[in-house]
Amino acid sequence: MTSTATPESGQLSIARERVLVLDFGSQYAQLIARRVREQNVYCEIVRHDLSAAQIAEHAPRGLILSGGPSSVYAPGAPKCDPELFKLGIPVLGICYGMQLVCDTLGSQVTSAPAREYGRAKVKVLSHDGLFAGVADEMDVWMSHGDQVTKVSDDFIALAKTATCPIAAVKHKSLPVFGLQFHPEVTHTPQGNLLLHNFLFGVCGCTGTWRLGDFAKEAVAQWRQRIGEGRVICGLSGGVDSAVTAALLYEAIGPRLSCILVDNGLLRKDEQGAVVAEFTNHFKADLHVVHGEKRFLKALAGVKEPQEKRRRIGHVFIECFKEEAAKIKDVQYLAQGTLYPDVIESGAAQNGNAATIKLHHNVGGLPAELGFDLVEPLRDLFKDEVRRLGGELGLPDDLIWRHPFPGPGLAVRCLGEVTKERLEILREADAIVVNEIKAAGLYRQTSQAFAVLLPVQSVGVMGDARTYEDAVAVRCVNTDDFMTADWSHLPYELLARISTRIINEVKGVNRVCYDISSKPPATIEWE
Repeated sequence: MTSTATPESGQLSIARERVLVLDFGSQYAQLIARRVREQNVYCEIVRHDLSAAQIAEHAPRGLILSGGPSSVYAPGAPKCDPELFKLGIPVLGICYGMQLVCDTLGSQVTSAPAREYGRAKVKVLSHDGLFAGVADEMDVWMSHGDQVTKVSDDFIALAKTATCPIAAVKHKSLPVFGLQFHPEVTHTPQGNLLLHNFLFGVCGCTGTWRLGDFAKEAVAQWRQRIGEGRVICGLSGGVDSAVTAALLYEAIGPRLSCILVDNGLLRKDEQGAVVAEFTNHFKADLHVVHGEKRFLKALAGVKEPQEKRRRIGHVFIECFKEEAAKIKDVQYLAQGTLYPDVIESGAAQNGNAATIKLHHNVGGLPAELGFDLVEPLRDLFKDEVRRLGGELGLPDDLIWRHPFPGPGLAVRCLGEVTKERLEILREADAIVVNEIKAAGLYRQTSQAFAVLLPVQSVGVMGDARTYEDAVAVRCVNTDDFMTADWSHLPYELLARISTRIINEVKGVNRVCYDISSKPPATIEWE
């Protein structure tokens, strides 16, 4: 991969200032990349074991070594190529990354006598370079059981805490730095300034990464690559597929055909909204497949979540293939794959993450379709996709629509999926969303939905005893969907949601509110 890209490479010239995050298994690796991009510097996550020669081929302005769960002195602990320190490329090690830097360059790392997890106070010993403009004392977020206990004569300590005498380091002759704490998390308020000092003061970046420029270059790139070819794009009603379609429509116009598979698992009025948006706004060639009966037949009697996903994926491919065969001269298939999809699915050649999800966009449709794959959003995070949608002129209602899982309501209908249970869930879900919108909190809430539980409980309605379904309401706030906290909605709003669901949705007599964070819970229930 080179810094000046061609359409074949999939990289844009706007990304000529590139910083690489070497991933050692940190839960924050993606957050580091996002924080760098927020400073208008393009950033990618790559494998930790790339050779120095492979790293040099990327022509990065800087390298960031992420944290990780291992101890650098443990057998089999992940390491980097020590030759990378001879490349002259600035390096910033974070947490495990700092320990690895110091260990590789002759310092000592041991188990800490006092582990640090959570907030801590750092005293800055030197304000040169990395700590320029930072207060003498700063709040930081620590998460380590090991620490650098002795540095070689080549290092200078830049900061300390009460229990960690070497909380930041600088190499005397190499452009190499280390931070024991995490500057990328919001719990380190001046962390963005530290990253800014590294990116602009040490690496010499100028900040050329702009989504507006990305949109222009991406349109030009895909117009050149596709030429006179025809593309089909699967629509789901979500922002990812919508922005994919919008970008390609800008590039190739009527040579884009969109397919919406109505699997009977969509939210209330979803099909109508998608059809209106993509026939009125884009004037796109839209094909709607009515597949509810096929999907429900495949799901009959199935309760296991992964089996639901597998069957839905199988029927979706069948429906998509049948409709695609009706469209002549198709050469390309477009998917709304995002950067987190690539990493979480273990599909990135440069990634270092295990497969977390099934039924992701990545590899979602089989090779035997015979189309070349087009993934124009593959290098973007969700928040970047939303901003790109704005650059492309998409309406706010579409851009800010909450994420919706690929298998649809099937993974929010716990237990067996039937038409009757889906109708209960669909009505309850609509009440949740509409009430949050009415309260003016939809944009402040990252995701909100109802879950139909596979349990019934005793209730009393009027003078009659009932034994009916329970619904859980799930609302979360998050920046990146890698971690999330439950939304602290007003009690009055929760009361209205509960009252309306119980009064208006036949078959429900109990509503619960999910107050679990991710981790340890996931956002979706299945």
